[in-house]
Amino acid sequence: MKQLTVKQLTTRKLFAAAALAAVAAGAAPAAAEDAPGKGVTIYMQMGGNPGDGTTLARQTGAAAAAKALGVDRLNAQFSAWAPEKMIEQFKQALAAKPSCIVIMGHPGSDAFKDLVKQAVEQGVVVTDGNSPLSPLAKEFGPAGFGYAGVDLYQGGVLTAQNMIAAGHLKAGDEAMVYGVFSQAERGLSEKGLADTLEKAGLKVDRLEITQEANSDASLAVPVLAAYVQAHPNLKAIGTQHGGITGILAEVLKKAGKKPGEVTVGGIDLGPATIDGLKSGYVSATLDQLLYLQGFIPVLQCVLTAKYKMPGINVNTGAGVVTPKTIGALVQLIDAGIR
Repeated sequence: MKQLTVKQLTTRKLFAAAALAAVAAGAAPAAAEDAPGKGVTIYMQMGGNPGDGTTLARQTGAAAAAKALGVDRLNAQFSAWAPEKMIEQFKQALAAKPSCIVIMGHPGSDAFKDLVKQAVEQGVVVTDGNSPLSPLAKEFGPAGFGYAGVDLYQGGVLTAQNMIAAGHLKAGDEAMVYGVFSQAERGLSEKGLADTLEKAGLKVDRLEITQEANSDASLAVPVLAAYVQAHPNLKAIGTQHGGITGILAEVLKKAGKKPGEVTVGGIDLGPATIDGLKSGYVSATLDQLLYLQGFIPVLQCVLTAKYKMPGINVNTGAGVVTPKTIGALVQLIDAGIR
C-alpha cells in the first residue's frame, strides 16, 4: 500500500474539512486540538454591504470555512465597493497584526503593491478574491497570494454569448454596456462583454458607472431609464455589476419596455435579479459562485499561515443562470449559499 507523506496527509485533512463545510455549512467545528486554523486570525474584505445580494453568499462561505477549520477569528470588512475604502481597510487590518488579510482587487495592483509588500515582510499572509491582481499574484504567490474569483474577461465573454443566443441578437443591433471600465483589472469583465458583442457586429455604447452608483445602484435607475427612452432601437443592455443587474428590470419598466424587448445580461443572484429572471426582464446572469469566493480565501489563509503553502488560483466562473434554470436555485440562494 502506498504510504502518504505528512504533507499529503495534512493537505487531505484540510480539503476534507473544506468539503464538509461546503456541503454542510452548519456542521460542528473540528475539536480545538485538531483544528488546522487554531491560532489563525483573518481580516477579510467582503465587498458591498452586509447581507446584500452581491455579498451574502461570500459571507456565508467565509464563515463556513472559518468554522470548519477552527479559525480563531474572522473579521469581515465591507466597503460598498469603494476602492479607496478597501485601501483604508487594508491599513486598518495590517495595524491589527493578523495572520492573514484577504483583499479585493478593485483598487488595482499599483495601489496595493507597497502595502502588500509591507504585510508580507511583517509575516502577514495576503491573498485575493473576486477581482484579480495578477502582478501581485506573480510576485507574492510563493508567500500565499492566491486568487478565488472569475476570469473576468472570459466571464464577460460568456455573458455576452448567452445574451446573443437568448435575444437572437444580430449585426447592426444597438447595445449598451454599463460598467467600471476604468477600474484596472476589474474593468476586464465589461470589456470582455462589450468586445464580444462588437465582434458579433452589434453597435455597442460603453458607459462608465460613477462611484456613487457603484456604491448605491438605485442612483442609476433614473439615468438608465432616460438612456433607454432616448434610444428606442436599443436591443440589449449588459453589465458585470451585481447591484446594477438587480435594478435593470425596474429600469426597463420605467422606460415602458416589456419583458424580452431588451435583452439583459448581468452578474450575480441578488433578490431583484431573481425577480428579473422570473419575470423575463433578465435573460442571463453570470454565476460566479460567491460562496467559493468566501470559502477558498479562508482556506488559503490557513494553508499558508500554518503550512507555508503557496497561493492557489481558482476560477469560480462556472456558467450562467437563465429564466429556465433559476427555479432550482432559489432555496440555496435564500440560504446564502448560491
